[in-house]
Amino acid sequence: MTPTTPLWVAAAQPHLSDGDVDANVAAHVDAVRRSNARLVVFPELSLTGYDLDAESIAPDDARLAPLVAACAAADAVALVGAPVDHRGAHRIGALLVTGAGARVVYAKMCLSGAEPGHFVASDEAGIFELDGWRVGVGLCKDTRILEHLRAVRAEGIDVYVAGLIHSPDELHEFDKRARRIAEKMHVPVVFAGYAGPTAGYPETSGGSGVWDAAGEPIARAGAQPGEVVTVRLAPPPPPAPA
Repeated sequence: MTPTTPLWVAAAQPHLSDGDVDANVAAHVDAVRRSNARLVVFPELSLTGYDLDAESIAPDDARLAPLVAACAAADAVALVGAPVDHRGAHRIGALLVTGAGARVVYAKMCLSGAEPGHFVASDEAGIFELDGWRVGVGLCKDTRILEHLRAVRAEGIDVYVAGLIHSPDELHEFDKRARRIAEKMHVPVVFAGYAGPTAGYPETSGGSGVWDAAGEPIARAGAQPGEVVTVRLAPPPPPAPA
């Protein structure tokens, strides 16, 4: 089913503190309030910082309550990053937070660097539906691996979103990957990248943004933490009659 209404999306790169979940939740709340968006996308492992030893966060963790309340007040949905225990394993996950609570909607398929020593890769694509839009989810390395992208494309999506972490000299990867995804799937792309330092990264790239279905950038954040970019996505045209 093709969505018939626009979707306001935001890519957020808040100030994050390694290991301080309460402070990070507060930063997420601030971004949701400022975004004026229906869907707000956050970086990989955004609730804990990129600390591979961080403990799992359960969807019913009481520390998420302020974010749940903020989503309820703003009629928003937040896609946040966290270590999770999902399907019997410790994984890098994406939690979908709404005004009614949180749930795991995706676990990272393509682990990188030191991640395999801490987490188990998933073998399932992550898809959720919002206001008639089918949203495909990725996390960092996923966004350049064909097996992941093919699995998502096979599900039939209307927009692709991902949380990432990159160093400043890798910022060009955002445009490169977004263009490739848009060309292969013919959908807009939303990337939320880290800004500011986090474990293992003295500096990160920022550069969160939204690209259209042709792979052209619509809006981009700079390198500083705290920025949020919001874009109105028009519904795709209906398929041509057979």
